[in-house]
Amino acid sequence: MAELEALIFDVDGTLADTEKDGHRVAFNRAFVDAGLDWEWTVALYGELLAVTGGKERIRYYLDSFNTDFERPADLDGFIAALHKQKTAHYTSMLAEGAIPMRNGVRRLLTEVREAGLRLAIATTTTPANVSALLQHALDPAAEEWFEVIAAGDIVPAKKPAPDIYTWAIEQMKLSPEQCIAFEDSENGVKSAASAGIRSILVTTNDYTEDDDFNGAALVLDQLGDPDDDFRVIAGDAGDAGYVDLALLRAFHGRG
Repeated sequence: MAELEALIFDVDGTLADTEKDGHRVAFNRAFVDAGLDWEWTVALYGELLAVTGGKERIRYYLDSFNTDFERPADLDGFIAALHKQKTAHYTSMLAEGAIPMRNGVRRLLTEVREAGLRLAIATTTTPANVSALLQHALDPAAEEWFEVIAAGDIVPAKKPAPDIYTWAIEQMKLSPEQCIAFEDSENGVKSAASAGIRSILVTTNDYTEDDDFNGAALVLDQLGDPDDDFRVIAGDAGDAGYVDLALLRAFHGRG
């Protein structure tokens, strides 16, 4: 087994619980701004999460849930404008401190950085969303912690396609065997696994706890902290109660 060199993180649902009380709320505010009577409820948004990417999600909503909507001639431009306004609302929410990092994230990132491991991000969310989250929920200089930030439309095919992970790995000049991927969803696991990453660690959330995580080597409810143990859903975490560098190295060695 190749030596562990890098950790590659998904963002939404993995680094922070951004979906239900973040992106969903921001979408609804953008709809109000545009004079639309659309409302994405908690339950509906859970169904929309089957599609990755915000613009793609709007189109999926129109195709599958709001088929009576009279579409403008420039549908692509209409969707892009809605998504841009949604991003503005989302970044404002982050600036207000409304969306914190998930339990254990800051501790783990600090530990692995001090140990010299390389960090990257592989996400379908926009670069602006990533920057706002890292700056406001983690540290003003947190973007510099990550050697590669693969985000948004940097590749044409989004998760579950492997492209975003493949691109990040290529930029770092690493092999998939040298990496651990951190995900929260079925689409994310499929993406990382299809890119050749065998060491995939999942932390579930309210929207993804019932997903099929076939392909993930370890599934937990959270990263945990010394005073707040994780719950193992699938896989072998040994005697550990929270994710630290020792667990990651042991986990990777079993890949």
